[in-house]
Amino acid sequence: MSRDPHSRSREPLPAAAPVSAPTGAIEANGINVIDESERKGTPRSLFWPWCAANISVFGVAYGAYFLDFGVSFWQALFAGLIGTVLSFLLVGVVSIAGKRGSAPTMVLSRAAFGVRGNTLPSAVSYVLLVGWETVLVSLAALASASVIEELGWGGGDGARILGFVITAAVVIGAGILGFDTIMKLQVWITVATAVLTVGYVALTFGDIDWDAVTSLPSGGAAAVVGLAIFATAGFGISWVNSGADYSRYLPRTASAGGVVLWTTLGGAIAPVLLVLYGLLLAGSDPALFAALGADPIGTLVTLLPTWYLVPFFLVALAGLVGGAVLDIYSSGLALLTLGLKTPRWVAAAIDGAIMVAGTIYFLWFADDFFEPFQGFLITLAVPIAAWAGIFVADIALRRRDYADLDLYDPRGRYGAWNVPTVAWFVLAVVVGWGMVTNTYADWLGWQGYLLEPLRLGGKDGEWAFANLGVVAALAIGFVGYLITGRRQVARQEAASPVGPR
Repeated sequence: MSRDPHSRSREPLPAAAPVSAPTGAIEANGINVIDESERKGTPRSLFWPWCAANISVFGVAYGAYFLDFGVSFWQALFAGLIGTVLSFLLVGVVSIAGKRGSAPTMVLSRAAFGVRGNTLPSAVSYVLLVGWETVLVSLAALASASVIEELGWGGGDGARILGFVITAAVVIGAGILGFDTIMKLQVWITVATAVLTVGYVALTFGDIDWDAVTSLPSGGAAAVVGLAIFATAGFGISWVNSGADYSRYLPRTASAGGVVLWTTLGGAIAPVLLVLYGLLLAGSDPALFAALGADPIGTLVTLLPTWYLVPFFLVALAGLVGGAVLDIYSSGLALLTLGLKTPRWVAAAIDGAIMVAGTIYFLWFADDFFEPFQGFLITLAVPIAAWAGIFVADIALRRRDYADLDLYDPRGRYGAWNVPTVAWFVLAVVVGWGMVTNTYADWLGWQGYLLEPLRLGGKDGEWAFANLGVVAALAIGFVGYLITGRRQVARQEAASPVGPR
């Protein structure tokens, strides 16, 4: 660990001390800085967790969500490609901080916000991660019911409960066991899911009607921009607050360029290919396009011969598990960052219990899946984008590694509250929510209050559903921190004994 010879003498806080984690056992490391002796691997190893987390056949359903913006196939492909790749590039940049600081993402965020000021973005991060866990496990249960019904083995609540129990058990178990188990599991999920997904494409390729796909009418600029932002929010932005959680075990000498490359490639390659195929399927059949919104994976089952339903069931569950596993691991770390005084595995178990309760609501009480999902996605994408802009700017300004102990001590160089940073975050969120429109829940109808004053046509105008607030929040956070953070970072690093990297 780095030490500041000029700082006053103080005992290191327990959270900052390295904790040994025996191989094959439950990971003992929590939000502490990873000890030098435990740092291992190469940037290439980051490909597997990020690919496994994003290779779910749920990506095929995004083809219908993209076309729902009223755009042509080529517009959807272009905007989706831009949004997906750029959003995962942000995850790659955030991952640099992990190898430089060897601590979880939301702990490293304290350098920009202050140890106590970081509570606000950490809370948002935690809610987003637990929300995604719940969505993915809910989808797994719905897929189970659809497959079992198609097989003629029953269906309904019994099938949903089966898929729910299997998926939740694997997700919670992996979250409790921790990093090494997750990294190994994700390799198998990536390979198995890729093979079985190729089989799905081969069996359904005949359902594509190229003439119908290419004859889809084009949409306006607002629709294309809105789609690109939706892709950004649905893919990389929803992972950006986890980037450093999986690069923190790398040696600090690992290539920063390699970290960005393998994270971006691992995260983006599967969604790009899956969405492309989803666009072809949804654009070929209006009925399929309409059905994907209510039960995305269950609808895809209807295209398959009976003999492939069990392999499809496995690929659907594996892909969803791959994403939920990363979510529960990172949400546990975020909960510890918020101040919970328990071992990491206990935090993961608590998150699992919340996930179970949320899934029960989605499956048995919510009227629809897609509308609550999109409302959740839009609302939380704004503050996460604001945080991402600030954090990426902080990485760009920082020339030295983090002072380890000070990340856990409000008396240290990072302080308790970095007021200008918190102010930029709040401003970015206020502006961002004022530029998105959310009609998916009555209690979110207050959003979009800036669309009329900014002459964007109000809540019913052409730009109302372009989700411009996500980009606005990202830009305000980034530019604002560049303005006030330069002097702040220089002050923090002036006393640091760690050399430039």
